[in-house]
Amino acid sequence: MGKFQEDAKKLLEDVGGKENIAAVSHCATRMRFVLNDPNKADTAAIEKIPSVKGTFTNAGQFQVIIGNEVPQFYNEFSAISGLEGVSKEQGKAAAKQNLNPVQRAISVLAEIFTPLIPALVIGGLILGFRNVLEGIPFGFLDGQKIVEVSQFWNGVNSFLWLIGEAIFQFLPVGITWSITKKMGTTQILGIVLGITLVSPQLLNAYSVASTAAADIPFWDFGFAQVNMIGYQAQVIPAMLAGFLLAYLEIFFRKVIPQAVSMIFVPLFALVPTVIAAHVILGPIGWTIGSWISDIVNAGLTSSLNWLFGAVFGFMYAPLVITGLHHMTNAIDLQLIADFHSTNLWPMIALSNIAQGSAVLAVVFMHRGNKEEEQVSIPAMISCYLGVTEPAMFGINLKYIYPFVAGMIGSACAGLFATLFDVKAISIGVGGLPGILSIVPQYYLPFFGAMLIAVIVPFILTYIFRTKGIFNKLDPVDEATGKLFVEEN
Repeated sequence: MGKFQEDAKKLLEDVGGKENIAAVSHCATRMRFVLNDPNKADTAAIEKIPSVKGTFTNAGQFQVIIGNEVPQFYNEFSAISGLEGVSKEQGKAAAKQNLNPVQRAISVLAEIFTPLIPALVIGGLILGFRNVLEGIPFGFLDGQKIVEVSQFWNGVNSFLWLIGEAIFQFLPVGITWSITKKMGTTQILGIVLGITLVSPQLLNAYSVASTAAADIPFWDFGFAQVNMIGYQAQVIPAMLAGFLLAYLEIFFRKVIPQAVSMIFVPLFALVPTVIAAHVILGPIGWTIGSWISDIVNAGLTSSLNWLFGAVFGFMYAPLVITGLHHMTNAIDLQLIADFHSTNLWPMIALSNIAQGSAVLAVVFMHRGNKEEEQVSIPAMISCYLGVTEPAMFGINLKYIYPFVAGMIGSACAGLFATLFDVKAISIGVGGLPGILSIVPQYYLPFFGAMLIAVIVPFILTYIFRTKGIFNKLDPVDEATGKLFVEEN
């Protein structure tokens, strides 16, 4: 008998049986189900299975957290159920039947930015390290910066910009590539399209504002002139161009004979897209992006910015649950492109810390529950390092009160950070390492906001539990006032 045979049988039964499974796959730690009727899944029973460390639903998929042994579990589940698995991408496609139009749009946005996250994280770390080298005067250096007293670190700082520039200024290349990958079209065409948006032949986007209109280079076609302006770090122009390229390629694949498709499909897809990108889509996308960043920046710099910070801090964790948080990547990057910094990213990092601190309180109050600690401690560490989903889905949403405590703590920290106008120079690793992305002059207020994000959720989690607020799954012995440690 296999190690997971009994657990796999129980899981098959509790998800509603074989006939309720439209598709099944797995990722690094989770079983992913697309269920014909999600209401038939008995979540409470599933979470009592010894191998299961939690469940949640996201993007139309019912996901069961197994851990690093999920490949072995999946093999035994497949053998017992007789179901052949699908790829993760096929599973996502099948899951879209459970999504409404808004959720589908958000899912598309998430699929575009998710492949870019590793690069954005590394880029954030690099810019954060460069912050330390070139932005902070140190007392032990007589008020000078590291790059001013050390040729070695000055060279390192200059070298690291090679990578930072590639990630952030040439971001449109990554976006157009990611769109073609997501749409199943020719990825090299997406890369070429992205390069045409940031080519050295074009006037750099950061130089447009300081260049007189008469000095902006242009292509002269006789009957019309087109400005030669680049779209470095611009998000929306790249997205519009990427989708146009993908849909043109899909269209021409259908109408052009197979014998000559290799020649004419790329030609008729790429060339019109590049023309449209510089004549129509680029200027429109730049305008839309500027509107969005101006509106957000206005909220963050208005007399009510404290309210904006509190509301955003309070709502960010629910946005993560719905997947809407992926929109903030685009807004952050647009703010950085237009204003060279972002006020949103600090609040996102603080929300990560707040949810992790709520889990820390649960770990403290449930100490001795070895089964739960297998989920809660790794989830807490992950949260403090910027990845909140294991903490929220595995612990905080299970009990509700830690989740609410984390939201309130995040709101308090966001309000504090906004009052002090804390800015980040880039997006990168969230949670505690997020301080590396902060503009150096705001290190001290951000550290204060971090303390708020640690202390407030921890205290509120304890209070909510002892007072029974937002709490039905985690009771207190009213006779003794002692906290129960429930054994599952």
